[in-house]
Amino acid sequence: MYVLCLLFLSALTAFGADLKDATERLDAAADVMKEIMAVPEKGIPEDLLAKANCVVVVPSLKKGAFIVGAQYGRGFVTCRKESGRAGWSAPAAIRIEGGSVGFQIGGQESEVVLLVMNEKGAERLMSTKFTLGAEGSVAAGPVGRNTQAATDAGMKAEILSYSRSRGVFAGISLTGATLRPDEDVNQALYGKKLTTKEIVETNMKPPAAATKFLAEVTRHSSREKAADR
Repeated sequence: MYVLCLLFLSALTAFGADLKDATERLDAAADVMKEIMAVPEKGIPEDLLAKANCVVVVPSLKKGAFIVGAQYGRGFVTCRKESGRAGWSAPAAIRIEGGSVGFQIGGQESEVVLLVMNEKGAERLMSTKFTLGAEGSVAAGPVGRNTQAATDAGMKAEILSYSRSRGVFAGISLTGATLRPDEDVNQALYGKKLTTKEIVETNMKPPAAATKFLAEVTRHSSREKAADR
């Protein structure tokens, strides 16, 4: 009985740690959106955010390299609900992975934001795995208030990518990186392993931990506000 109690307590502790990590990562994703948009002249054009079908935020994409480079990060995606104006879906946890080959020594950590600009891109995001560039067109997103640049970019690519590293924010290319559901984190947040599609397309109630993240995405992506410009 004593051993069983220890095992049970260990399982609860492990689950609690997972939930704590997921909550902290959601808060970090909210902070990324807030800080990036705090300087409009150097942030993501709100016109683009207003057009986006989905937003992916990875608060820590880690890159390590010694001859052969690799990158790995965990974040969240939220998509507009069917009406388009009724807010954003509960966030689904995702993993982003990629690799590169070349002479590179050292490591780097960055924050990544992806804007999925149309329904086709959103459909790819719902799959169990897809590769940026190979299965969905991806391009470095424009920065600042330039509405014309936002319009041109939004028409040419399914996904626009941004990165901030060491305080520098810019559009980047993530061609070759793969995205897939992070079902372990989804289990911590929702109590069971779920895919991105199961969370985003079923009007699932967002967990309390997601309040801050969804508030930041909503604040900068209003279609009504963009239409008034």
